[in-house]
Amino acid sequence: MDNFNDLMKERSVTYKPAGVGKIYTDPDADKARAYFRDVKPRKMTEKLTTVDKVVKDLIKDGDYLGVGGFGANRIPTAVLHEILRQKKKNLGLAGHTATHDFQILTAGKCIDRCDIAYIIGLEARGLSKVARQAVESGSIDITEWTNAALTWRYKAAAMGVSFLPVRCMLGTDTEKFSASMEMECPFTGAKYLAVPALYPDVGIIHVHRSDVYGNCQIDGIMVADQDLARAAKKLIITTEKLVPNDVIRRDPSRTAIPYYLVDAVIEVPFGCYPGNMAYEYFSDEDHLREWMRVENDPEEFAAFLDRHIYSVKDFNGYLDSIGGMARLQELRNLETLIEK
Repeated sequence: MDNFNDLMKERSVTYKPAGVGKIYTDPDADKARAYFRDVKPRKMTEKLTTVDKVVKDLIKDGDYLGVGGFGANRIPTAVLHEILRQKKKNLGLAGHTATHDFQILTAGKCIDRCDIAYIIGLEARGLSKVARQAVESGSIDITEWTNAALTWRYKAAAMGVSFLPVRCMLGTDTEKFSASMEMECPFTGAKYLAVPALYPDVGIIHVHRSDVYGNCQIDGIMVADQDLARAAKKLIITTEKLVPNDVIRRDPSRTAIPYYLVDAVIEVPFGCYPGNMAYEYFSDEDHLREWMRVENDPEEFAAFLDRHIYSVKDFNGYLDSIGGMARLQELRNLETLIEK
């Protein structure tokens, strides 16, 4: 070849299926862009609402959800519980780092399909029996990815493209059970995997502070939440604390999620409980152990869910059921001691 341009004229990109998994969401970036342009509100308006109202209005049976946080850290528990109370069904889920959130949604039989990277295991706490049975029984259809691959699927959506080329999963069983496509690099001929953009119908993220418009700040790790916020067609924010807009404007560099991505804001103190909220309160390991213990007895587990979720009016009722402010203050003190 005389030059690189001659090489490029001869070479074309080829794709072939790499895995047997299903794609549960439409990766078409132009369709997503049309939604964001023509449907999604972008005005800087007050977006305060309540948990019960936002679940009723923004989450429909059959929707595909993206949940923020990492493992049991900074998860939007209040919204997840309300999804159970309202008996939402046939939901899809991005199981990016889904531990207690997956455990909650499977307990309520709310999901029927899941893109998985990390589910069932609650890290060092062990495996959720109910979540495991839901997957092993086939009641939840699954497509496999790595943590990185799901992160980059959000990244592709946030960038407004329909896929990204990656090298992870190549030659593994994860590739076999994914929905990726093998592709040849048009520049070098090297093999990559094309992973499709992931545009959730609804994203749900818990943050440290937000103003009434949805300008959000997050302390500590964010993982993929900034990309999830940009990928989600509708975005629900729960926040530990509502702050004046002036607080946000004092340091705009800390705005992890800007208002124009957000559809609803709800102030929910301790909204991540029983998970860990960095610099605010530690995870309630006793409660998580109890949850996993009662899963071994269907009757005891049903009574547990009824006591903590179904029979209480809202998330505050749940917090009261586990010991209220006395227990929550213990967890706040524990997080303070750990940080010291």
